[in-house]
Amino acid sequence: MSKHQWTAGKLLSLSGGYWQTCVLHAGIQIKLFSIIGDDALTALETAKELKAPTRGVEMLLNALCALGLLRKRKDLYANTSESKTFLVEKSARYIGHIITHHFHLMPAWSQLPHAVMTGQPVRKRSSFGEAEEREGFLMGMYNLAMQIAPGLSKEISLKGRRHLLDLGGGPGTYAIHFCLANPRLKATVYDLPTTEPFAAKTIKRFGLSHRIDFTAGNYLEQQIKGLYDIAWLSHVLHGEGPEDCERILMNVVSTMESGGLILIHDFILDENSDGPLFPALFSLNMLINTDEGRSYTETQLKEMLERAGVREARRLAFRGPNDSGIVSGVI
Repeated sequence: MSKHQWTAGKLLSLSGGYWQTCVLHAGIQIKLFSIIGDDALTALETAKELKAPTRGVEMLLNALCALGLLRKRKDLYANTSESKTFLVEKSARYIGHIITHHFHLMPAWSQLPHAVMTGQPVRKRSSFGEAEEREGFLMGMYNLAMQIAPGLSKEISLKGRRHLLDLGGGPGTYAIHFCLANPRLKATVYDLPTTEPFAAKTIKRFGLSHRIDFTAGNYLEQQIKGLYDIAWLSHVLHGEGPEDCERILMNVVSTMESGGLILIHDFILDENSDGPLFPALFSLNMLINTDEGRSYTETQLKEMLERAGVREARRLAFRGPNDSGIVSGVI
């Protein structure tokens, strides 16, 4: 039995669904939501702020109203409460950075047939060398982590733990919130050198520069230095193939004290690999963007841990947005 009852109408809606995506992306890219802010502006006023022709601006405003992201009264356009919360830059819950990251991925996704037929990425990973793209990715990771880290840091007990390794930690969001929840905990964010300015800025914003440091390096090519009693790997393994995942885990294990705790946070597939939807789609995102990356099942993650010498591998009850989960193990 099919999971979906497809009709021609539903298929056509799915096929053209990217039109709606492009409307949202355009609103973020030209900072339309932020320009409107708490005000109510006409199309002409908005166009003047954007220094753009009124024709296209008015069409975009109307489309955003149709999506329910703006509201229109007479000739005035205003943000909805949700748009003020998530799409206006000054909001603490702004998610525009991850939307910008999705925008940068669109050209590669349009080449999915080629990636499937060749088995090769169409967009070589470049450590996000372009400044705008790198910022979109790193701050996008911050956006996503901020939806999870504050609550998760209170759910997972790190009582008695002293030094956390936040591998591939980007802006350091998880390290920050684990330290906020555990006053005696120190943390090290380990990531590529291009990430350090973003991490330093974010860590300073939370007043934790004295407890969280940054180590620049490549965990696939270099030995991780230091000694830790907890390691946090959030959305790290999906970027690599199974062999490199095991190399990463062995590298991490070599830095861990006896009794140390390893936590892997990632999008996790069902055992049959045919769902949930987002991890399945994310696997294709890795096909497009990496040489060997993919989503993994719970069993695959546990087996990687066991081969790296980790005991008591188990999945925690946590279930995050887009079906992310956590698998833990003990050294």
